[in-house]
Amino acid sequence: MKFDLLAKDLNSKARAGSITTDHGVIETPIFMPVGTVASVKGVHQRELKEEINPDIILGNTYHLYLRPQTAILEKAGGLHKFMNWDRNILTDSGGYQVYSLSANRKIKEEGVKFKSHIDGSLHFFTPENVMEIQRTIGADIIMAFDECTPYPCDYRYAQKSMKMTHRWLDRCINHLEKVPTKYGFDQTFFPIVQGSTYKDLRQQSAEYIANSGQQGNAIGGLSVGEPAEEMYAMTEVVCEILPEDKPRYLMGVGTPINILENIALGIDMFDCVMPTRNARNGMLFTANGTINIKNKKWEDDFSPVDEMGHTFVDTEYTKAYLRHLFAANEYLGKQIATIHNLGFYMWLVREARKHILAGDFRSWKDMMVKQMSQRL
Repeated sequence: MKFDLLAKDLNSKARAGSITTDHGVIETPIFMPVGTVASVKGVHQRELKEEINPDIILGNTYHLYLRPQTAILEKAGGLHKFMNWDRNILTDSGGYQVYSLSANRKIKEEGVKFKSHIDGSLHFFTPENVMEIQRTIGADIIMAFDECTPYPCDYRYAQKSMKMTHRWLDRCINHLEKVPTKYGFDQTFFPIVQGSTYKDLRQQSAEYIANSGQQGNAIGGLSVGEPAEEMYAMTEVVCEILPEDKPRYLMGVGTPINILENIALGIDMFDCVMPTRNARNGMLFTANGTINIKNKKWEDDFSPVDEMGHTFVDTEYTKAYLRHLFAANEYLGKQIATIHNLGFYMWLVREARKHILAGDFRSWKDMMVKQMSQRL
């Protein structure tokens, strides 16, 4: 992997860059649509590629390990071939899913024992076997196995957890050296900064992660229920320490406003289920604010879904028609809303990039944050 830093904003910490892997160029800042189980929910790969047009999508190690299982993915020639996606893929390591299974898992130094949410069967993740699983899945960027702490979190627990995450990181790095890549292309490994919302822990963790000398770095354990101000404060602390010449990935973030504010703090990569999950519940994100398409006010509004027309659905369908589909519980409504939201997110990060390159990102960001705060 190669990262080129192309421009920095003078009035913020925002950056524009490009990441080059064996599956192509990723222009940053970038949003990665979440394709948890080898599918971005409700979207054909053709629509994903031609309409939404991301440079990279995300898959999930925990879910892919359980279903379809790594043996099937290996037979298929890896996740790219299995799902017919020839651009970049990042897999997260399952640390967050293990965190969210709190009633069905036990965390020990050796690793995590957990029950499958599908059939209740018992499984064990260690830093070593998670590296092997991600080798077999075959994503371009793979993540360290970490523990994601809940919010709020006791200081002593956060500290203990962070130190274990660091020990697990060392085990991941040591084991990766013994496990060759598959499928004829390289994989890039990102460690993950933890430390909850404690400044000193975040600083310690960022220093440890920076000193591990990997090609990119991630920030985990945020967007788990803490106020946005705390998320921004921790991101700022960490970005001061993580090396400037490597991409920075903020995991699981967030709303369009969260994304712009974190770009301004120096983040390059994002992923979140929000655009797809909220779409399925009838919430549309636009440059002028959010729309709850289920509201009666859209019943006879025959204007396009979004006049800005980021994807074909925005101008091919009206708000009234989309509201009708949700009222009738038609699957097509969820699909239209999903394609719209993902198209908007991609437009937003690409527009941010344009303004960083043009030198007026800060003023544009402040205007957009104000506009997007409205409920339409």
